[in-house]
Amino acid sequence: MPNINEIANHAKENADRLGIKKFDIYGSTVDDTSVQVDQGEPKQVKASNRSGVTVRVWNEENTMGVTSTTDVDPKGLELALKTAYEASFFGVKENVPDFSPEATIPIPNKPENKTLQAPVAELIEKLLLAEKELLAAHPAIKGVPYNSLAQRDIDRFYLNSDGALRTESHSFASIYLYSKTEEEGKKPRSAGAFRINDGLDNLDINGCIKETADKTISHLNYEKIQSGKYRVVFSPEAFLSLLGAFSNLFNAQNILDKQSLSTPEDLGKQIASPLLSVYDDALHPAKIGAESFDGEGTPTRQISLIENGILKSFLHSAGTAKRLNAQPTGNASIGAKVSVSPNFYHVFTTATSEQEFSLETAENVILIDDLRALHAGVKSLQGSFSLPFDGWLVNKGVKTSIESATVAGDFLELLKSIIYIEKEVELTPGGVCPRIWVNELAITGE
Repeated sequence: MPNINEIANHAKENADRLGIKKFDIYGSTVDDTSVQVDQGEPKQVKASNRSGVTVRVWNEENTMGVTSTTDVDPKGLELALKTAYEASFFGVKENVPDFSPEATIPIPNKPENKTLQAPVAELIEKLLLAEKELLAAHPAIKGVPYNSLAQRDIDRFYLNSDGALRTESHSFASIYLYSKTEEEGKKPRSAGAFRINDGLDNLDINGCIKETADKTISHLNYEKIQSGKYRVVFSPEAFLSLLGAFSNLFNAQNILDKQSLSTPEDLGKQIASPLLSVYDDALHPAKIGAESFDGEGTPTRQISLIENGILKSFLHSAGTAKRLNAQPTGNASIGAKVSVSPNFYHVFTTATSEQEFSLETAENVILIDDLRALHAGVKSLQGSFSLPFDGWLVNKGVKTSIESATVAGDFLELLKSIIYIEKEVELTPGGVCPRIWVNELAITGE
C-alpha cells in the first residue's frame, strides 16, 4: 500500500502548483488470491493486485470533474488532478456533488486487522480435501462444479483539500462449495454453502462441507408440487436476496431519480408487519472487514431502515442528504455520479408475535432455501417478483425436496404478510437474518 501521508502531500503540492483549491481523492488497493479445484486437480489459481484512485476536482465556478487512475505516484497524481480539473468545466451545473460535511469527523480508533495470507499451496490442499470429503459424503454426489477458496487484503483511503484523511485495512478469507448429484433416471440435484472469516485459520471449512452435503442429500428424493397458495418460510439468504433486489425502497438516490417504490413522504409510514425491523449496519460485529467510512469519507453507522414495520430512514450520500434535508449515512461510493448502496443488513424482531411457528409442527409449509434468476424475475419498480427456487415442502418436521417450482408475489404485500420471525440469526454474505415466515404466496409447480 502506498503511504497515505505521502499521497496527501504530493496531491497538495500538485494542486497548489496547478492552482486547484478544492479536490478529494479516494483510493484502494486489493490483493486477491483464489483457487478452484476439479475432481482432485487444481483447476485455477488467480492472484491479482489492483490499485485505483478516483480524483475529483472543483473549479472556481464550483462545477466538478472526475478521473480515475491506477497510477498513484506523484506524476500519475499530477496528471489525474490536471485531467479532472479540465473535465470540471464540462461538469453538471445543478446538484453538484460536494464534500461530505462529516468527512473530517474523527472515527473512534479501530484495530487494523490484517491477517497474514496463507501460501497458495495451502489453499489448494485445503480445497482439494474439502472436495474429496464432499464426494465421499454420498454416492450420488458426483462433482463439486463450483468451488472457491479465496483470501483478500484491502487497504482504503480518503482525503480532501479540507484536511480530511482516513485510512483502513482488512483481511478476510472465504470458501464456497456447490455440489451436484447424478442418479440413474433422476434429475441432477445441487446445493451450496458459503463461509467467511478474517483469515484462513479461523474459516469454518468443515461447517461449509457439512451444510453443502446435508442440503444436497436432502434434495435427492424430490417430488412435484401442486400449484397453489402456501405458507412460505424464507431462509435468511433467500429473504436477504429479495430485500437486496428491492433495495430501491431505502435508496435516497433512487428516490430522487423516481426509480423507487418509496417517495420522501413515505417516512413514518407502516410498510411492513410490526414484527419486522431492518437495519443497515456496516459496523455489525458479525461483519468481517467492516468498513468505517464510505467513498466520500463519511463515517459508516447503524441506520434504522424499518423499525417495527415503520419506514424510518433512507440511505444517503452527502448529495442526497442535502437535497432531502437529512444526514449522510455512510453509504456512498465516489464517482462522476455518486451512487448509494446498502452496507450490511441486520434483520430482526423486537415485537412479540401472537403465536410462534415451528417447522417441527407446521403442516405443508414451503421452506425456500435459495432464490434464482433474480436479475430476470424481479420487476423492482413495480414491486413484483416471480422466481424459481430450491426448497422443500415441510410437513411436521419432515422435509421433501421440491422438484421445481416458482414463487411469485408483490414485495410490499409480502412485507405486510410476515407472521413470524424466528429468533436465531444466520450470517450470510449480505447480512444477518433469521428465517422469515410469510402467511401465503403463490407457488407454481412445474
